Amino acid sequence: MINRKTKTLYSISAFLLFLAVILTLNTKENSVYARDFNHDTSSEIVMEVSTNRVLFANNIYEKKYMASTTKILTAIIIIEKCDLNDTVEIGKKTVGIEGSSIYLEAGEKLTVKDLLYGLMLRSGNDCAETLAVHCSGSVEKFADLMNETARKIGAKNSHFINPHGLHDDDHYTTAYDLALISCYAMKNCNFKEIVSTKSIKIPYSTHDSYRFLTNKNKLLKEFDGATGIKTGFTKKAGRCLVGSCYKNGMDLVSVVLNCGPMFERSKSILQTALDGYKMYNLVESDNIIAFIPIKNTDEKRGVYIKNDLIVPLTEDEYRCVEIKYELPDSIKSDLGKDREIGFIKIYCKNNLIFSQKVYTIV
Repeated sequence: MINRKTKTLYSISAFLLFLAVILTLNTKENSVYARDFNHDTSSEIVMEVSTNRVLFANNIYEKKYMASTTKILTAIIIIEKCDLNDTVEIGKKTVGIEGSSIYLEAGEKLTVKDLLYGLMLRSGNDCAETLAVHCSGSVEKFADLMNETARKIGAKNSHFINPHGLHDDDHYTTAYDLALISCYAMKNCNFKEIVSTKSIKIPYSTHDSYRFLTNKNKLLKEFDGATGIKTGFTKKAGRCLVGSCYKNGMDLVSVVLNCGPMFERSKSILQTALDGYKMYNLVESDNIIAFIPIKNTDEKRGVYIKNDLIVPLTEDEYRCVEIKYELPDSIKSDLGKDREIGFIKIYCKNNLIFSQKVYTIV
């Protein structure tokens, strides 16, 4: 018969064994995290949406493959160029596409918006090619439109071959460019609605049923204030994630490329930006910020900014902010209303932080 002392020893031994197992698992998990994350080979950025100011950076200008985060550009182009309520008949050439899919069938009909949900929540490569052909007539022509749009946004070190991100050596971006594209897209309410959706059902028009789509982006459930955006993976690109959040008045986009613990790193760098910065309203848009003399007269003309000048700053930066104006010494009398006339610029310790255009009032 086992006495009380023996039972106690068994209990202590069992507890120590349990503790050893937990510590071993944690050590394995941490070692996997460390192995999959390499600061030198990953690219990471946090950018504030309204100003495009970079709040966190690591290797942000290095050429990287971006896998399915490509679909961010695909989606915003479709939203801008197409009617979301248009019905699209699925063609034979855009079904059975390699990789992730919502298993479209030739002949079925869905709206553009349904296909966008399939594109962004479930990363459907079949949705990507279907939408590309619907918009431009072919994948090749749509890729031309992608490159043109990227350049207009300011993404100068990117090149797109396809609408979904399946690997091609000539299909690449940088963390900085992808953040610019994502900030641009997040200013569109339709885009933001789609990428923040956790789950939805869309028609399965050749069957008497629905497709139930669940968003692959775990940030939406795991990070307070998360609003999007898109996951991605190929063997060449590694694990990629473009995240976003709105919290404490800050609208942020994060990008991690070739990063094993993509969700953990995204949460970490977003929190770093939230902890270090806050939004400061430096100049209000309803104020006349300066008066400029009108040539050959004694009169002056008021100028203004169209949007409040709200900028993400650290506390130290806020203490040393300087506001400077780049305006002409005089203007012509016939200059019309809302003519671009110069810039208001925000400096801290002689470093330019942000600039905004200035316009004539009347």
